[in-house]
Amino acid sequence: MTFDLKGKDTQSNARAGVLTTDHGIIETPIFMPVGTVGTVKGVHQRELKEEVNPDIILGNTYHLYLRPQIDVLEKAGGLHKFMNWDRNILTDSGGYQVYSLSANRKIKEEGVKFKSHIDGSYHFFTPENVMEIQRSIGADIIMAFDECTPYPCDYNYAKRSMHMTHRWLDRCISHLDKTPLKYDYSQAFFPIVQGSTYKDLRKQSAEYIANAGAVGNAIGGLSVGEPAEEMYAMTEVVTAILPEDKPRYLMGVGTPINILENIALGVDMFDCVMPTRNARNGMLFTAHGTINIKNLKWREDFSPIDEMGMTFVDTEYSKAYLRHLFSVNELLAKQIATIHNLGFYMWMVREARKHILAGDFRTWKDKLVKQMDKRL
Repeated sequence: MTFDLKGKDTQSNARAGVLTTDHGIIETPIFMPVGTVGTVKGVHQRELKEEVNPDIILGNTYHLYLRPQIDVLEKAGGLHKFMNWDRNILTDSGGYQVYSLSANRKIKEEGVKFKSHIDGSYHFFTPENVMEIQRSIGADIIMAFDECTPYPCDYNYAKRSMHMTHRWLDRCISHLDKTPLKYDYSQAFFPIVQGSTYKDLRKQSAEYIANAGAVGNAIGGLSVGEPAEEMYAMTEVVTAILPEDKPRYLMGVGTPINILENIALGVDMFDCVMPTRNARNGMLFTAHGTINIKNLKWREDFSPIDEMGMTFVDTEYSKAYLRHLFSVNELLAKQIATIHNLGFYMWMVREARKHILAGDFRTWKDKLVKQMDKRL
């Protein structure tokens, strides 16, 4: 994998770059739609490619390991072939999902014992077997196995957890070196910075991760309930330390405003379930603010969903029609809203890139943030 910086903003730390893998190029900054179990929920791969058009999507190690299970993915020739997706895929390591199972997991130095949310069966994830599982899934970018700390988090717990994440990283790297590729393309490995909302821990972790010399680096453990200002403060500390010539991935972020502010701090890659999950609940993101399409005020609004027309759904259907679909619990409602939101997120990061290259990102970003910060 290679990463080339193509331009930097003069009034912020925003950057535009190009990541190249065996499955093609990824223009940054990029948003990666989340395809947890091998599907971006409710969206055909054809619609995803032709309408949303992301360079890369996400898969989830924990969920794919449980279903369809690794043997099925291996027989299919990896996740790309299984889901018929010929562009890039990134898999997270399952650390966050295991963190989410707080009542059903036990963390030890060796790894994490957890109970499946599906049938209650017990499983054990270690840095070593998570590397093997990610080899079998076959994503282009794979993540280190880490512990994601909750918010708020006691300082001593955060410190112990961070040091364990670092020891686990060493084990991931050492095992990955011994584990051959499963398919005919390479995989890039990204370690993850932790440290909760403590600046000294974030600094220490960023230095440790930078010294690992990986081709790209990630920032984890944010967007877990902390105020946005704390998230930005931690991102700023970390991006100042992570190497400039490597891509930086902020995991699980976020709202459109969060994404723009973190691009300004020097982050290149983002993922979040928000555009898809919120769409299924009737929340639409637009350049002029958020819409709860279930509200009565849209009942007789026959204007297009979004006149900016990022995807076909925006101009083919009206707000009143989409509200009607939600009110009768029609599946199509969720699909339309999902395509709209993903299209909007992709438009936003691509516009950000254009403005970074044009040299006026800061002005554009400040104006858009103000516009988006309201309920319509």
